[in-house]
Amino acid sequence: MTNPSTPHRMRRLRQSPAIRRLVQDTHIHVAQLIYPLFIREGQGIKKAIQSMPGQYQLSLDHLTEEILSLCELGITQVLLFGIPDNKDAIGSAACQPNGVVQKAIKLIKQIAPEMLVIADLCFCEYTSHGHCGVLTENGRDVDNDATLPLLVEQALSLAAAGVDIIAPSGMMDHMVHALRQGLDLCGYQHLPIMSYAVKFASHYYGPFREAAEGTPQFGDRRSYQMDIACGASALREAELDIQEGADLLIVKPAGHYLDIIYKVKQTYPFIPVVAYQVSGEYAAIKAATLQGWLDEQGAVMESLIAIKRSGADLIITYFAKTVASWLKEITA
Repeated sequence: MTNPSTPHRMRRLRQSPAIRRLVQDTHIHVAQLIYPLFIREGQGIKKAIQSMPGQYQLSLDHLTEEILSLCELGITQVLLFGIPDNKDAIGSAACQPNGVVQKAIKLIKQIAPEMLVIADLCFCEYTSHGHCGVLTENGRDVDNDATLPLLVEQALSLAAAGVDIIAPSGMMDHMVHALRQGLDLCGYQHLPIMSYAVKFASHYYGPFREAAEGTPQFGDRRSYQMDIACGASALREAELDIQEGADLLIVKPAGHYLDIIYKVKQTYPFIPVVAYQVSGEYAAIKAATLQGWLDEQGAVMESLIAIKRSGADLIITYFAKTVASWLKEITA
């Protein structure tokens, strides 16, 4: 029999902001947020990304200021994407010791040694055709097996630069196995792999492709990214990456795939799950708030709490700086 005082008890625990904070069971902490950065080759560049208000492509000379700003806000982890000056069919700029991301890693470690640096591992920003690997002889498809050794070469270059975690995002089959084997053989057994294990072929990546200048010149990526209508395969993809040596799993996008985050975390509770609140999710909220249709702080925090509540341990989000400043004000 229901206790007649129960409904009143529930209402009593919602009576004031202080009481609501006291009984809150889902929390967002700065330590859970990862901030993406777009690093562009060149000097004097702070180029606004039109579809992502508040986000920029930064050259290395502007990176110092950005990193110091992040440290001031308490953000201690970043995810790097590189935009080189020159692109070719095999994305060779991604593997160079003096590549844009390699140089950014070294600079960040000089400025803020405590900053945890994660590097995206893919070729879409570096290839002239915009796909995530080298192409087959017909020039119309990605050659999965030919791409794997190049991913290993890129990973070793990033490891030598001092990266803390590599994050392979291309959704190539057996990429984690190839990377783990290649890193271990070269003495990088300590280097974790944060795999984009569950990456759907989403329509919410459009602004990112402007930011990273990685739009495919033909076709799309649905042959190697996951079908949005096939949620059951997410657990299989996650299982394969765990078996091959992944240390953390990314689910991407986040907001429209809360059910997937929940299933992955429930199935593999021993693996940290990272949810990527992608560029389109950021752009949609920003557009609505700039029009006055949504309250920005309320909408952003609600979106992140939903992601966290679904089971994510960490969140990659372009709102990290904004949220960190809000949290800092609350605790001041």
